[in-house]
Amino acid sequence: MAYDSLQDFVTRLEKSGELLRIREPLDPFLEICEVTDRVCKAGGPALLFEAVKGQSIPVLTNAFGSLKRMCLALEVDSLDRIGEEIRQLLEFKPPQGLMGKLRLLPKLKRLRDVLPRRVDQGPCQEVVFQENPNLYSYPILTTWPQDGGPFITLPLVITRDPETGRRNVGLYRLQVFDGRTLGVHWQIHKVGARHFQTAERLGQDLPVAVVLGPDPALTYAATAPLPDELDEFMLAGFLRREPVKLVRCRTVDLEVPANAQIVIEGVVKAGERRREGPFGDHTGYYSPADDYPVLHVTCITQRKTPIYPATVVGVPPMEDAYLGKATERIFLPLLHQTLPEIRDLHLPVAGAFHNFVFVAIDKRYPGHAKKVMTALWGLGQMMFSKFIVVFDAAVDVQDLNQVIWQWGANVDPRRDLLLVDGPVDALDHAAPLPCLGSKIGFDATTKWPEEGLSRLWPEVIRMDPEVVKRIDQLWGNLGLGR
Repeated sequence: MAYDSLQDFVTRLEKSGELLRIREPLDPFLEICEVTDRVCKAGGPALLFEAVKGQSIPVLTNAFGSLKRMCLALEVDSLDRIGEEIRQLLEFKPPQGLMGKLRLLPKLKRLRDVLPRRVDQGPCQEVVFQENPNLYSYPILTTWPQDGGPFITLPLVITRDPETGRRNVGLYRLQVFDGRTLGVHWQIHKVGARHFQTAERLGQDLPVAVVLGPDPALTYAATAPLPDELDEFMLAGFLRREPVKLVRCRTVDLEVPANAQIVIEGVVKAGERRREGPFGDHTGYYSPADDYPVLHVTCITQRKTPIYPATVVGVPPMEDAYLGKATERIFLPLLHQTLPEIRDLHLPVAGAFHNFVFVAIDKRYPGHAKKVMTALWGLGQMMFSKFIVVFDAAVDVQDLNQVIWQWGANVDPRRDLLLVDGPVDALDHAAPLPCLGSKIGFDATTKWPEEGLSRLWPEVIRMDPEVVKRIDQLWGNLGLGR
């Protein structure tokens, strides 16, 4: 059964021993961040701060901060299970005979549950502030000392393309300028930014809805690197096995999840920019202040007793690492549809999503590794990957010891590097220009004579299989434990 609310998810976390209630009064200015940062880095539980100074609404942090909690959030025993379900759907074949049609019914139900449904009312509108909406009524955190102010860090920002009507749900940070305005951190590569650029070109303001605290599958879906033509609410419906229920906003022509905690409605005005930032970001560095669009709040709706969700980002590892790991496992089958030679993929936590990609392939021809590098750089947000290292299929790219060993052993720098220029993440402070820099690929696969190898490639050291089998049988008698 899908979670019907964030409260439902909190209850599940607590029953699973994955939540700690903090009753000591703590300030939303830096103090909650300091506690959360320590707990994240120690691999600790989700935190529900029940006594936030100056506020009556509790704050939830680190809710996604472990593989176990990500699995609880998506209601699976393994993130790979979701990837396997996607693979099975992608391998759809017309059914043969009655039994084939019967076996197809579960798949058809999953597809039916993908589509969101409109409802007349929902808990997210139990309380409506339309005359005097005030952002300062909520425990919005200031997380790091040099931040430009308080930031909403876990918002689902909903927009529509003014020309096509196509919806986007993205997760973009929002800086509180005052009780009625927010800075919207729309980087130029993001779909929300494109919607706003279209609105400006047409001389229009852009309606926006900011959703805080829907059920966890919806929050994850907003972070997922979906193609433009796919709706995040459809992905959430697939993940939660139930359609997302949507209600119409009070002051803008948009729909929002009925089960949300808080919804901020407003318009981003064409032609207006204001200085946003700095902000202590997921790269582990402060992203600098720059001019970004401004959201003017027209209404705030909420549950009667909401929970305010937040995430703290900073020097890895942090909570967002596990959202990234979910994407790695869930989207691997989709990647395999484009590049069937790929066997596994690893985006290491310390790489802050875009810095490193380790990929294992079934190598089939000379130069295959470099073909994979260029193909990956051409796929959506993979274009931001600064270091791609390609290994043979037998290498476990999830094991950093194997990765470093094979990377160091199998690469000749002059022969095996591919250096290219192109777009980089807007937060990449090392790039010589904003959003534009260089990327490098390493071919760490076994080299063939056709690739210029003029001598014998050595064999990996392995024990005789019969000896391994005998020692396995004797192991329990040797007093060495496992």
